[in-house]
Amino acid sequence: MLISPIPHPLRATVRVPGSKSLTNRALIIAALANGMTTIHNALESDDSARCVESLRNLGYVVETLHATSLRVMGLNGRIPKTKAELFVGNAGTAARFLTAMLTLGHGEYIIDGDARMRERPIGDLLDALNQLGIETNCPSGCPPVKIYANGLRGGSAVISGEVSSQFLSGLLIAAPYAQLPVEIILKSELNSKPYVDMTIAVMKDFGVSVEREGYSRFLIAPQRYQAQNDYVIESDASTASYFFAAPAIVGGTVRVENISRDSKQGDIAFLDVLQKMGCEVREENNSILVGAQHASPRSKAKRDAAPLRGIDIDMRDIPDTAQTLAAIAPFANSPTTIRGIASARVKETDRVAAMCNELRRIGVQVEEYSDGLKIYPCDKIRPATIQTYNDHRMAMAFALIGLRAEGITIDNPSCVSKTFPNYFEVLETLRS
Repeated sequence: MLISPIPHPLRATVRVPGSKSLTNRALIIAALANGMTTIHNALESDDSARCVESLRNLGYVVETLHATSLRVMGLNGRIPKTKAELFVGNAGTAARFLTAMLTLGHGEYIIDGDARMRERPIGDLLDALNQLGIETNCPSGCPPVKIYANGLRGGSAVISGEVSSQFLSGLLIAAPYAQLPVEIILKSELNSKPYVDMTIAVMKDFGVSVEREGYSRFLIAPQRYQAQNDYVIESDASTASYFFAAPAIVGGTVRVENISRDSKQGDIAFLDVLQKMGCEVREENNSILVGAQHASPRSKAKRDAAPLRGIDIDMRDIPDTAQTLAAIAPFANSPTTIRGIASARVKETDRVAAMCNELRRIGVQVEEYSDGLKIYPCDKIRPATIQTYNDHRMAMAFALIGLRAEGITIDNPSCVSKTFPNYFEVLETLRS
């Protein structure tokens, strides 16, 4: 798909889909709750569909009222089926949350995924579950995983936080239904801390509290989730980052509706990154406006360089927005260094390597590190076909470069269906 440059500053308003992270947390928790929950503004995408499909395959009733509203009948911590094989594609949240959830059942369950999911580690979560009395079988340390469930005993577990915060989130979600209190101790620095804060916030929305000591120790007493008549999902902050970033590349302003700086989602902090680079950020009426000033273009083919400052930033807590920053960085007036994203190497693809490969493909000088990269300003972007590695975030982020530079084509654009099936249609609305 060829992305055509926009030859004028932006003046656009968009609305992005519901949060993937909040949708999948709400789905799992609603299934564990006692009674009917209706989830509004749920994400309609491959990842959320895998989660819904898995719950249905386990025997839960999940009704689709319309595309973004789902009704879930919770069974008070009971897993209906005693045997199931679940296929989660490359949905990391579904894989990790369901693995922990299924320990509450009584029977044998298998969780498997696509080729990339079979390369994504889950061993740290299984080690923690083993400490809590659960028997599993996973020779490679990656899916497929077999779970021999007989209820979750509870007790104490030590877990690493270096690979994925989803391991801890999965444990937290399942823990209220253990027979005894569950204590979780982190033995290493936790990556993506805001996602754990999000998990605890959604648990609280459904009536369950977590006692914590920062990000080092968590204690969950036996409790029960309470069904919610109407639970509304915020717009996705990770997805919004592409539209927040567009003015930094093209100029003008973009307003994103149905999201606020008080969002439960950690990726809302990407706005702070844009402010450090020189963008203006303003919140008004449950929407966020981002603007950047550009000199008026002399012609459709040429415009002055964006007045952006390069930055040096640790993105450990917001790694899913690193690709968005990588798309902006070549237009800055000094180098940008992204640190702390070693965990991005075990996402949908090795995102650090992928960013470096594709930036070099378009003529940008890059230095690659074990946990990040350094991106230098580039006066002339080279036309190229961007390889996406079947990673939705590579496609969405690098398409932004084509809004400014001629000749940028996105290979396999359909990979955005993982989280935002109509991304390119919404991106086109920026032209008006």
